[in-house]
Parts: sequence; structure tokens; C-alpha cells
Amino acid sequence: MTHVDPALQASVAAAVARVGARPGSLLEVLHAVQEELRCVPAAAVPLIAEALNLTRAEVHGVLSFYHHFRRQAPGRHVVQLCRAEACMSMRARELEAHVRGRLGIDFHETTADGRVTLEPVYCLGNCACAPAMLVDGELHGRVTNEAFDVMLQRWSTAT
Repeated sequence: MTHVDPALQASVAAAVARVGARPGSLLEVLHAVQEELRCVPAAAVPLIAEALNLTRAEVHGVLSFYHHFRRQAPGRHVVQLCRAEACMSMRARELEAHVRGRLGIDFHETTADGRVTLEPVYCLGNCACAPAMLVDGELHGRVTNEAFDVMLQRWSTAT
């Protein structure tokens, strides 16, 4: 029998208790686990499966299908760059190249210092103010390379 981290076990149990172990609650439980742990680690899959009376394959299938769920905790700052058509027509590709170059990472990666994770999103609903970016849950519109550099500088000087 493998050792299960008691903190992880408690987090999953709390998420299931909040949401309820009813049919169709898997997505809600995954969201609750990620909200608490900042990701859904692989070790949580069998715990969620058991609590919801599902197979590990069913939980893994949902977890891997939706790009929203993370397998590892993100950096301290999460940058979600819109890649939908409206943003692309307003120079989002240029912004994307700038952001990737400045961070030295690609989508779905985190900087070596753990400061920033870069993620693609496919519409933030801010099309009139393209290109758009969600940073730590805060929506930014008409983002320029310079505006991103200012954000990055703030993170570099923050403690």
C-alpha cells in the first residue's frame, strides 16, 4: 500500500464535502481541489475517484481533457494571453512573441525562478479591447509590449 499525503487527503476530502459526492460532481470537485492546491496533482486522482465512485481513468480523462486544470502548481503570477480571432487581428501574435521572449518560456511553462506561468486562453470576452490578457485573475485590455514590460518590472521588484 502506498503512502498518501495526509494534507492532500484532507484537501480532497474537504473539496468533496463542500461539493458533494453526487453523480456529475466531478468537474466541481476538480475545480475545488485546484482552487485549494493551485493544481490537481496526480496523487489526488485515485482519492477523487474513490470519493466519487469513479474509475481513475474517468477522473484522468476529464482532468486531461480540460486545459483549465493544472497538474503542477503555477508560478506566483499567471499570465493568460488571449489567442482568439479578435485579439489575433489586433497584434496578439506580436505580443505573444514579446511575452515569450521576455519570460524565456513557452505556453504551459513556468519561469525557472517560479515567478510566472504563461497560459493560452481562447477568448476572455474583452474583444473590443484587444489584445487582452488575464494576469492573476485581473483583465487587461489593449495590452502593448511596453505595458507587459511594466507588469514584469513590478513583479521583479516586488518582494
